[in-house]
Amino acid sequence: MDSLEKQLICPICLEMFTKPVVILPCQHNLCRKCANDIFQASNPYLPTRGGSTMSSGGRFRCPSCRHEVVLDRHGVYGLQRNLLVENIIDMYKQETISTVNKAEPQQKPAVMMCEVHEEEKINIYCVSCSVPTCSLCKVFGAHQNCEVAPLSSIYESQKTELTEGVAMLVGNNDRIQAIISLLEESCRTVEENGRKQKSHVCETFDHLYALLEDRKGELTLKISSEQQEKLDYIKGLQRRYTEHLDKSAKLVETGIQTMEEPEMAIFLQNAKPLLQKIAEGRNTSYLEKLECGYENMDHFTVSFDHERRAILSIDFTRDDYEAGDNHDEEEDHEDEVVNDVRVRGQTQETEGLKTPALKQTPILTPDSPQVVDSTSQLTAGLSPAQTLDLCSAPNTPPTTSTPAQTTTTRMSQNTSSVTPTPNTAPSTPENRTTEGSTNPSTGLTTQSSDGLPRHVFSFSWLNTPK
Repeated sequence: MDSLEKQLICPICLEMFTKPVVILPCQHNLCRKCANDIFQASNPYLPTRGGSTMSSGGRFRCPSCRHEVVLDRHGVYGLQRNLLVENIIDMYKQETISTVNKAEPQQKPAVMMCEVHEEEKINIYCVSCSVPTCSLCKVFGAHQNCEVAPLSSIYESQKTELTEGVAMLVGNNDRIQAIISLLEESCRTVEENGRKQKSHVCETFDHLYALLEDRKGELTLKISSEQQEKLDYIKGLQRRYTEHLDKSAKLVETGIQTMEEPEMAIFLQNAKPLLQKIAEGRNTSYLEKLECGYENMDHFTVSFDHERRAILSIDFTRDDYEAGDNHDEEEDHEDEVVNDVRVRGQTQETEGLKTPALKQTPILTPDSPQVVDSTSQLTAGLSPAQTLDLCSAPNTPPTTSTPAQTTTTRMSQNTSSVTPTPNTAPSTPENRTTEGSTNPSTGLTTQSSDGLPRHVFSFSWLNTPK
């Protein structure tokens, strides 16, 4: 019978189940009243109606196995009743009554006696001193001026308070367990994010492995360092929450053992300090909370859209990267301009070598329409500066080409540059060739005073007498 009675004890109130008895999904049983109390303690902010848990649902953990119980909108009233357990309780009570009637009167348990008045039973409670005592201590002893109360009333009030404290502590432990689960998930997330980032960095560095091998080790070391720092911090929080949970679990166990104490005086001696410890155990304000997004490690993203010469100084993406990138683009633009100028100079110099063929043009009079057509054809592929020189060339006085001058002109074409003469020096037919002008009789091109080749064509020979 004793083993059967233990099976019929509610793990919350530590008394025999009170009808109605509900069965949880984990197959453990609870009094409906106790289930409602623990549900309200685990969900203090859920709205209730009429003092009962008729809300939009909620959840709590089974006090026996810690299994999470999810309720619908009916709350604990949506849980099924265990009619079998209720019938067993009825049969057990009937059997107990019949056994008591048949059995001989048993000796009553020993009553706690007063230490001062050894023949007096402890039957009152000193509220001022918070200790149980006897009537003689109140009348003649040390508690004459103290406030006293019946032992049974104090017993009931403190037992109710202890029951509520244990229920609230169980709900508080559920919340701590949820935080620990979140911390464990955060650890897994940090590890996964760190693994993904390191994998991404390694895969990207493989394309430029020859130049980035040393730098890769530094970047992965930074990721690992911050990952380990975050893991150490989160594991430290997890360890502190676990220690707090262990202390709370021990207090729950101590509270349950205290409530099983049949002697009221002994119970009252242990209840007061235990309630103080429970009140301290419910305080979690000193425990730090993990900041939102703390496990995020996206700031280690690396961008490889740099030019090749910036690879050696590459680092994780940061805000000041754009300034250096713009500076590199400006330098590249300057290099492109210089290269373009060199290419155009070489192209013009090559085209200038082909101009001697123009001296084979038939002799035309200035009034001939072929002259106009020839001039337009010659100026079609020239730049504006060359066209201007071409149009102004007929005003140049005729000069006689000598072999020495032709030789000098051809030699000037093979040189990379010609030293220009001062602008103040008078321009003569003899020095015009060395300054980069075109020989009117040959049509060859030389470099001008700015160091660039120019195409100048002269038609002054049209005015020479036949």
